[in-house]
Amino acid sequence: MVVREYSEELQYLERLTPHSWRIKKGFQPNMNVECKFYVNQHLEELMFEELKNSCRPGTIGGFLPGMKQIANVAALPGIVGNSIGLPDVHSGYGFAIGNMAAFDISNPDSIVSPGGVGFDINCGVRLLRTNLMEKDVQQVKESLAQSLFDHIPVGVGSKGIIPMNAKDLEEALEMGVDWSLREGYVWAEDKEHCEEYGRMLNADPSKVSLRAKKRGLPQLGTLGAGNHYAEIQIVDEIFDKYAATKMGIDCIGQVCVMIHSGSRGFGHQVATDALVEMEKAMARDKIETNDRQLACARINSVEGQNYLNAMAAAANFAWVNRSSMTFLTRQAFAKQFNSSPDDLDMHVIYDVSHNIAKIEEHIVDGKLKTLLVHRKVISPKLYE
Repeated sequence: MVVREYSEELQYLERLTPHSWRIKKGFQPNMNVECKFYVNQHLEELMFEELKNSCRPGTIGGFLPGMKQIANVAALPGIVGNSIGLPDVHSGYGFAIGNMAAFDISNPDSIVSPGGVGFDINCGVRLLRTNLMEKDVQQVKESLAQSLFDHIPVGVGSKGIIPMNAKDLEEALEMGVDWSLREGYVWAEDKEHCEEYGRMLNADPSKVSLRAKKRGLPQLGTLGAGNHYAEIQIVDEIFDKYAATKMGIDCIGQVCVMIHSGSRGFGHQVATDALVEMEKAMARDKIETNDRQLACARINSVEGQNYLNAMAAAANFAWVNRSSMTFLTRQAFAKQFNSSPDDLDMHVIYDVSHNIAKIEEHIVDGKLKTLLVHRKVISPKLYE
């Protein structure tokens, strides 16, 4: 057996800066734009090691499949700029995880792809601060953790304890955090620290299947499984004192809580339903991709708009879900420390999605363009 040299891949890689690389056209067929990815010295060493391993019989490198997925995204119709790989990039469904790409709304051929958002729509992270210090929780950390477990349902198939009927769900899908505010599960200022203020205005519950709604109805206020977590964290380093002070996180040893979760089975079903419809749209509109996992539809097609409306509803579900868990977290801390959440200063610092597609304005080649930006990254905690 003749083993090809990994220089075959290297000819398409070019270093741009000490921490960024270009993937030239030709790495994968039909690329419309080039790719960029970012690595530090340690990740770069792993990259070359995995490239070598990928050329040995019986081995599969982790880097190369992710790079090929980034390059396959670069071949999608309507993409502008570059297909971007962030430092956490690795293989995913359709898009690599850690892959971002933007598509020009004004181009009638531009597409939207559920594989560029992911199955857990609006999976994201929310950070809460407290005025507690490490010494305050050290002696009670086991009982505090147990209190969180008691309040927040976890695991596959877990069911929420937030009361909700079919009418409530319809309203939550449309209103997002505004529903949580109306029902008394969040503080008014919480939404000020949420991306999109916790509500995507193009959400349309009528574009969501009954099956998705049935899956989502019992899961509100649940963490789920996999890499999701509700974690008590301690500040151990401050990089920007001014910004930290503005956020009220300005002490080494200060206690915070991070919640990482998404739209649960609801979002998974929305993505699954859309993929079925988009395969039909691709056949009708003669859209070809390098990978069938990149099933897509033109943004302005019925299928494209239906997905974006349903995806927005799933994003709203996820914000309501994280808001519900915030309510439960505040209850758990209040019970443990015999104090009110307000007295414990349990304010939301941020709530940011890492699985979403949104219409945004950006400057591309010196011109302001309206783009549909697919963002499929991963929890910030995993950058540690």
